[in-house]
Formats: sequence, structure tokens, C-alpha cells
Amino acid sequence: MTRKQVALVTGSSSGIGAAIARRLGAEGMSVVVNAARSVEAGRALAASLPDARFIRADVSQEADVQALMARIEEEYGALDLLVNNAGITRPIPHADLTAATGDVWREILGVNVVGTWQTTVAAMPLLRGQGGGHVVNISSVAGVRPAGSSIPYAVSKAAVNHMTRLLAATAGPDVRVNAIAPGLIDTPWTRTEGFTAIRERVRATTPLRRTGTPQDIAELVVGLHRAAYTTGEVVLADGGAHLLI
Repeated sequence: MTRKQVALVTGSSSGIGAAIARRLGAEGMSVVVNAARSVEAGRALAASLPDARFIRADVSQEADVQALMARIEEEYGALDLLVNNAGITRPIPHADLTAATGDVWREILGVNVVGTWQTTVAAMPLLRGQGGGHVVNISSVAGVRPAGSSIPYAVSKAAVNHMTRLLAATAGPDVRVNAIAPGLIDTPWTRTEGFTAIRERVRATTPLRRTGTPQDIAELVVGLHRAAYTTGEVVLADGGAHLLI
């Protein structure tokens, strides 16, 4: 009997993470939904999926990450796909250098970079145990272009992109590592008034003439997971915005 694949999606109680969890569930995978703070939303999402459970963990805390992997090993004995989606930002104008304090840097890097790193490292024994594990890091175009909600956020995503390539070079042949760098995606956060002008510009100027949806990113996760000969890639998903001069 063929074993069901198991996926962990960090930061998956809403937005892009929730869409990925739903899409993987529709693919027939057992899904571990995760969040640090939005516990009730995470539990509700897991309850709505065919085969899922919610496990609370803060990826910036190593003890939480270790406990998360221990639960997955105990309950599933396997992990086929890790989607590092958990991330945070603090909107700070790039010119406001003093607002990007050391505390802001430590908070953002602690989740986006250290959290991604220690979750991936902790998952490696389970991923390698299947002889074909896969890691997908959710990054941002802010890690590729001089853009983003703040300089610390953009730098953190650039670090995730390079981490992806470095891990891919060393984790093979048993584990593939790729990243997706979304552009403007319609989530509750980006539907706020502060994004109105950006959304209008994206819809008016980019080749695809629309903003992205969480489902667009979820489909790309599935596509990358099926692409067994692809590793070390950072795939832009921005409707072609990177083509603009």
C-alpha cells in the first residue's frame, strides 16, 4: 500500500500558508498546519482539511522547532515536504534608517532567517529518511530587487534566497531545496489602504495586469514538488514585474 505523503507548512493559519495547506490537502497529502500565535485559526483550518492536524510552534524558538519535529516523527514517522512560510515584517520607510533598530533587525531575522534555518535543519533527518524530501522556502521579490516593506525584511528574504541555494548544493541527492519569491499577493494585510497605490500600479504596468493570489503560490509549490529534477531555484512569482525597467 502506498504511503500518503506528509507536508509541514509553517505559518499556515492564514494567507499564503493557508492556501498552500489547502492545496496540498487537495493533493491527498497529510498536512501539518502550524502557527505561533493564531492558534484558533490554525486549528479551524486543520479541521477543515481531509487529513490534517495543527501543531503550535514558534519557528524562532529552537525548542519549539525540536518539539514540532518530534511530534511529526511520532505521529507520522515521515516528512516529505517542508514549506517554510512563517515570516514577519515591520513596515518601515527605507529612508527612515533610525527606525530600523537593532531590535527590529533581530526580530525579523530571528523568524525569517534563523527560523527558516533551524526548521530546515531539524527536519533533515525526516526528509532524508524518505530518500526524496523537498524544502520550499517562501521568500519575496524584496529579496531580489531593492523593494519591500522595510530594509530588514528585504535583507532577510535575500538571505533566504541565498540559503536556498547553499542548502540545495549540500542537501542533495536525498533532499531538494527551492524557493518561491512572490510579488504583490492579495492577502488581508496587502488589502489595506497602504497598498492601494502599489496594487493599482501592478495592475496597470505588469505583463499579466493583475496582482497575485495565495492560490497562485500554492499551485507553484505543487509544481515545484513534482519537478523532481529541480533544486536550488528561486522562482519569481510576480506577474512579470521583474521585467520592468
